[in-house]
Amino acid sequence: MKKRLVLTFLKETVEKPITYHLVKDYDLMVNILSAKIEPNEEGRLVVEISGKKENLSQGMDYLRDLGVSVQPLASDVRWNEERCTHCTACIPICSSQALVVDRKTMIVSFNPDFCILCGLCLRACPYQAIEIMF
Repeated sequence: MKKRLVLTFLKETVEKPITYHLVKDYDLMVNILSAKIEPNEEGRLVVEISGKKENLSQGMDYLRDLGVSVQPLASDVRWNEERCTHCTACIPICSSQALVVDRKTMIVSFNPDFCILCGLCLRACPYQAIEIMF
């Protein structure tokens, strides 16, 4: 089983070896897609976690017990298709190919399952058609 998640850490838990325990104690594979961690500040990790369903459930319980907020990644990215003019400014910036253009129709589409929440598209889009909600 595999999940893409946004983990938000309280400043008290930022310096704890949380990903280490997910790997060692719960036999989970953790792929860090994006991170913003600073000492004495709230931290945020965007991760893909995979493993057996039972281990994943126990690992999520461990995170919640520590006070780590666990949210699905897709719920944090909003693409406003009505604002999008399909100018394709975001396409070369999106290395994960969450934003793609159909070359025949020149229509941009968004697949949140591919998004790694890097935020580069926010700066590239002149129409503010993409928002990241935290």
